[in-house]
Amino acid sequence: MKKKLTLLALLVVITVLTTACSMKSAGGNTKADDVIDIVWYPNESGSDMKSSRDEIANVIEEATGKKVEHHLTTDYAIAIETMVNNNADLAFMGAQGYIEAHKSNESIKPLVVPTGPSGTLEDAVYHSWLAVHVDEQDKFKVKGEFSLDTLEGKKMSFVSNSSTSGFKVPAAGILDHFSQQEKYADLTEMELMKGGSLFSKVLFGNSHQGSAVNLLKGNADVAAFCDTCVENYVEIVEGKENTVGSVYQVQNDAAEPFNQVTGKKFTLMSVTPVLNAPFVANVDVLGQEDFDKLQKVLTSDEVANNEEIFVPEDSGKSGLFFKTGKERFATIKDSWFDPIRKLSK
Repeated sequence: MKKKLTLLALLVVITVLTTACSMKSAGGNTKADDVIDIVWYPNESGSDMKSSRDEIANVIEEATGKKVEHHLTTDYAIAIETMVNNNADLAFMGAQGYIEAHKSNESIKPLVVPTGPSGTLEDAVYHSWLAVHVDEQDKFKVKGEFSLDTLEGKKMSFVSNSSTSGFKVPAAGILDHFSQQEKYADLTEMELMKGGSLFSKVLFGNSHQGSAVNLLKGNADVAAFCDTCVENYVEIVEGKENTVGSVYQVQNDAAEPFNQVTGKKFTLMSVTPVLNAPFVANVDVLGQEDFDKLQKVLTSDEVANNEEIFVPEDSGKSGLFFKTGKERFATIKDSWFDPIRKLSK
């Protein structure tokens, strides 16, 4: 009997050790391996982004001598938890996603962030939009001007509650506006996620593209999404870029999911600047040596001038990042994201 128990205990130990070694990580002290796993949000997981993902992988492989594996997702939470649980080395995620991930696992650090056209962090922003149907825009105006007051009772589409520009920023603006009214003095972020409080119905597109399509297919009256995540699919047909009242139209040859709504138009009722999204690393998984190597190569002139990564704006090609001026990657500290953190306080 004692021998059987000893053998059983030995088998349990072997099983645990084998399981731990077979996983990308097993806790706080993770040993870097020969594969660098990159997890991508749904917004960047589309087939039209493949060339950009692959070129970034090429740069990483050359710098580290390791193989890169891409992990595409359909849900923000999956991408964030993959990083938090030490099952990926790198991710490209919005400020809010990084904040949530870092709060759960302090080994997750910002690696680089794309700058603005100046080549600095001074204009390293993109834009959060609230958009409405062109033909319905007058329903969202008071005395000829767009007003958040008109959102009451409407069907709303957000991206994900972990999205910076697709939820966190627009929600903060909506709460700030309506909380000044006695009726909505106690309105919470949680209540904005469901119908029956301010909105009659709330949808989540799970990507910026999905939220925009919710609007254009008529499932929502208003939708939150960002400029950079839809710029590969739409073109401005009236007004100036990122300006309230401007009208955008889905291109006739737009890739999925916009191929369902080609030719459809929307107008912007709200435009808010947002801090650019970073690449982040789980240093426990990646290792400090590779972290340093990647910071050096990604912030190099060679990468800044790589047209497969920073695609020339007038090239007509799809890409994750576009070159309109001196855009490049730059290093940032955790404190750079404090303005987004304050939205939750």
